[in-house]
Amino acid sequence: MLRIECPLCGERPYTEYRYGGDADKRRPMHGAGGIEAWHDHLFLFDNPKGPHREFWQHVQGCRQWLLVVRDTATNIVAEVALARDARGMDRQGPGER
Repeated sequence: MLRIECPLCGERPYTEYRYGGDADKRRPMHGAGGIEAWHDHLFLFDNPKGPHREFWQHVQGCRQWLLVVRDTATNIVAEVALARDARGMDRQGPGER
């Protein structure tokens, strides 16, 4: 079972969290790109295999947003940080995964 180590609450089962999406996906600039850019942003998703940066919220705990690096093939969590403090976490490009 997938378990996530919350920096504030400790290790908990994934059922205490809510998936918040791809942490590397960028929103279109306000007023730029038109409806097609927003459609793609909201409805089209990559399905990566391997290490992936994701947002998760600890809804049944401290309610904090976390940045989680998780291998989507094995569900092994490599790194977890509070999203507000995660600027220093390694960011890989799509070709480096």
